[in-house]
Amino acid sequence: MGSSCFSRGNSQIASLITEFIKENNLEKNVKVEGCLCRGMCKKGPIMQINNKIYNQVTPESLESLLTEGLGLKK
Repeated sequence: MGSSCFSRGNSQIASLITEFIKENNLEKNVKVEGCLCRGMCKKGPIMQINNKIYNQVTPESLESLLTEGLGLKK
């Protein structure tokens, strides 16, 4: 939720993550947290799932990243 990531659309991505979790009934199994800068501003927005960092996350890439990162089958 750092300013660079935020200016690159992180607020939209955060909303889409929330939607994805609800649509896939993952509320009890997935914890979502925001964090401040990770020092990778040129690669933002950044998302971390189970200690794996994904960079340059876009709304278009988000569903496949979440599916992969959470080990879901689609």
